[in-house]
Amino acid sequence: MRRLLIANRGEIAVRIARTAQLMGIETIGVYSEPDRKASHVDHMDRVFALGTLDGASDQHAGPASGDASGATIGSYTDVDKLIEIALRSGADAIHPGYGFLAENAAAAQRFIDAGLIWVGPTPANIALLGDKLAAKNAAIEAGVPTTRSVRVTPDELPDDLTAPVLVKAAAGGGGRGMRVVHDLAELSEAVASASREAAANFGDPTVFVEPYIERGRHVEVQIFGDAHGNVVHLGERECSIQRRNQKVIEESPSPGIDDETRQALLAGAVALGRAVGYQNAGTVEFIVGVDGTITFLEVNTRLQVEHRVTEMVTLVDLVRWQIEVARGEPLPLEQDEIEIYGHGIELRVVAENPAAGWMPSTGTIRVLNLPTAGVDTALRAGSSVSVHYDSLIAKIYASGDDRNEAIGDLRSALAQTLIDGVETNLAMLGAVLEEPDFLAGKTLTSYLDDHPEVSQALPADSETRDALLIGAALARRANDRAVDGALGFAPANWRNLRTQGERSTWNSGDIVQMVEIMPGAANPLSPFGSSGSSGSSGPDDAHDRVALGPWPAPLDSGALGVDERIWRDVVSFWDGDTLIVIVDGRRWAMTVAVDGRRVLVRSRTGSMTWTATSEFVQPDVSLTGGGPICPLPGTVLAVDVTEGDTVEADQVLMVVEAMKMEHRITAAAPSIVTEVHFVVGDRVDSGDLLVSLEPLTGHAE
Repeated sequence: MRRLLIANRGEIAVRIARTAQLMGIETIGVYSEPDRKASHVDHMDRVFALGTLDGASDQHAGPASGDASGATIGSYTDVDKLIEIALRSGADAIHPGYGFLAENAAAAQRFIDAGLIWVGPTPANIALLGDKLAAKNAAIEAGVPTTRSVRVTPDELPDDLTAPVLVKAAAGGGGRGMRVVHDLAELSEAVASASREAAANFGDPTVFVEPYIERGRHVEVQIFGDAHGNVVHLGERECSIQRRNQKVIEESPSPGIDDETRQALLAGAVALGRAVGYQNAGTVEFIVGVDGTITFLEVNTRLQVEHRVTEMVTLVDLVRWQIEVARGEPLPLEQDEIEIYGHGIELRVVAENPAAGWMPSTGTIRVLNLPTAGVDTALRAGSSVSVHYDSLIAKIYASGDDRNEAIGDLRSALAQTLIDGVETNLAMLGAVLEEPDFLAGKTLTSYLDDHPEVSQALPADSETRDALLIGAALARRANDRAVDGALGFAPANWRNLRTQGERSTWNSGDIVQMVEIMPGAANPLSPFGSSGSSGSSGPDDAHDRVALGPWPAPLDSGALGVDERIWRDVVSFWDGDTLIVIVDGRRWAMTVAVDGRRVLVRSRTGSMTWTATSEFVQPDVSLTGGGPICPLPGTVLAVDVTEGDTVEADQVLMVVEAMKMEHRITAAAPSIVTEVHFVVGDRVDSGDLLVSLEPLTGHAE
């Protein structure tokens, strides 16, 4: 193997390239039209454009892996184009990464038939285990414990089910095509929705239902096999903390199973691998109930996103093993030579807002400060988070002699991390690392439902919140002075006769706070130069008095009321790119990103995004009528209402697919549908009015 085509994008493409290049293998990168400015290709030795499809606009090139009929339409899944590039570049092997074609048996066979080495499980392995129903039957035959599964369609549902149940796509993975149903009256709709999502992502609409274990642990075993009949495990990972059936935090070993359960999982996974003659990397997934019951879920016939966790505790490079096995070599280690060292944890940083139901966020990353070690990413400042692909920004991982040490390292890593331009789950991840149940290893699959406070992710103490607000206000003041071409020479809040300080109102989520800054010896220098680049601080610190809370209101007599606020003495200065804020003697070092009225500020004790409210009254759009608008660009998958329909609050009006997930558009209040603006298959943009509604007056709640 001299030249490897990496048929993927993002951080996994970079990850594969690093190992291949260390092995002396030249790497071939590809990119779709939406990825023409993506940075993953900067890590490749040669790069080729996948281009657009005939008649397709740039907007439609490359984003999806399949349409409703099962035909591939996206450039990363264009097998013909990938084979053409492989032959043109002289590649002799292809690595699919994860997602896209990684679990496509037909594609794997076509690459092999074209003379390429397929770095992954055999097409037979993928075909058998990629079908979750077939995999379950194979697991039963191998003696792996599991539960009943039934293939379903929206019109053919078994009548002997007991809620809750899990609707699941037979093909694919990554949490897509999955729905949890607590009320069987909603089962038909859930099956239809999951089937649509499965078809869009995997080209196969087949779904099935099985019992749903509400409180358990999601534990998976990393297995590896070769062409010589050897199959080993490399320990287990726990991935119980999930949102929308997609993992957020992974660790190894599992903190909540006993040794007997662990040995049963490991033995079952290896037995299944041997029974099917498994080759290359695979993951056997289980749910372990709180009573210790083990239920087999599925086999992912590919490298996992969370493979770094296993690498940290085994000291094994799994991508190297993949390449060596694909070349026909035996596994480098036998089972008794594989050891587990310490503890590893990985955090997935995603462009989503946990406080808003994990709504995906798109845009250009303005600031990207990541730790210097333990990070996988393919993004940089200026990179775009596109609606076409998933929302993963980076993986941050750490290991230690024990779990507490790994958690401590992750806290330090998050303190160094600042991302601005898109919403992220950074604050939520930081909150989890401080939460008592997480620290105690009580990480069930219901964790995020049981701890909704971590999704709101505010710093625990009010003193930190106040300091972050003061830092945000000071950073915005410095930025405003730096870009003020007319009066930038004057001190902040300068006036002939000062009777009050600089006043502003800020909000962070549901928190609204008033700030007044009475400037002292303000330092006019700041890291916000007119060019947008950072500069050095001046010799003098800024000395201010700051009060938080409602400022005194005039009485009927015209005199001001009593000022009950507490005034704080604040000293601030810049240390390179870091804002140092000292409030009444307590010091905070903050990283900040200012974007107009919005300021993202982070310290070691917490982070918040504060937005200064406009000084002018904005009209309340809710009073103007209208209806729901699209939260982000996507494609209409379903329209559930027609003109003249009467709808209730929270009733589904339309379903829009964006960033590989379905978003249910609902009515905010009882209304009458006056117009439906889009049909199934239409492209919609962020801010588009989807359905016009007229409030239903006189409706009794």
